[in-house]
Amino acid sequence: MKNSTLKIFLIIAFISLLCGCFSTHETEVIQGAGYKNSKIQWGFKKIEGKCPEVPSQWSELLKKYDGFYTGDTASKKLYLTFDEGYENGMTARILDILKKENVTAAFFITGSYLKTQKELVLRMVNEGHIVGNHTRNHPSMPEVLSDKKLMEEISSLNDGFFSLTSLNMKYLRPPKGEFSERTLAISQKMGYKTILWSNAYVDWVKNGNTKQNAFNKVTKYLHGGCIILLHAVSEENTEALSEIISFAREKGYTFVSLDDL
Repeated sequence: MKNSTLKIFLIIAFISLLCGCFSTHETEVIQGAGYKNSKIQWGFKKIEGKCPEVPSQWSELLKKYDGFYTGDTASKKLYLTFDEGYENGMTARILDILKKENVTAAFFITGSYLKTQKELVLRMVNEGHIVGNHTRNHPSMPEVLSDKKLMEEISSLNDGFFSLTSLNMKYLRPPKGEFSERTLAISQKMGYKTILWSNAYVDWVKNGNTKQNAFNKVTKYLHGGCIILLHAVSEENTEALSEIISFAREKGYTFVSLDDL
């Protein structure tokens, strides 16, 4: 009897050990594979009318892990994207303009935005726009050292979005433009394309910004394949948006979806 009990105990212990090993492997496989976690702060040297200069090691890293900061630079295509950390009363106006101008854009949302702005998120989807993942809590991704916690930052937002729309997110923008080889690898393994940008300015604070300033800063650095980042909290961006679209079209550009990348 004692031998039978001992055998059962050993079998249960062995099965538990196996399950524990598989669980640990599942959450630590990315980090254990030797990916570097040195933080990269996205930025570049702007060149008027041309694609910005980016360190070659960064562009190669992005290419390796399905990351983009621009589309085909030989094309006349533009990609319009907005970051949505919180609602400042501008998004409905932006959607009105996009609908009037027949432009498809991408909106990168956070967990708090999804929680508080469900109607706007549904409108984005219903009007043909892409809704992208900006993580649940907007952390610096390389600073989330646990692979499991980082994956939860991404997957929990997608789960909430799926519950609302029956759609999965396909694109991810790293908060603050901070990423590493490790975070790119995790995003790729979760099925995401990482989307950075090649045209942006400090538009999330007033700081003397005006409608004309917003127009000038965006249009000056348009180029083939340009991924434009605007923050939807900016009233000046919203006021200038129609004129930016018209100017770009006059220069022969067309606005296309991230699905065209």
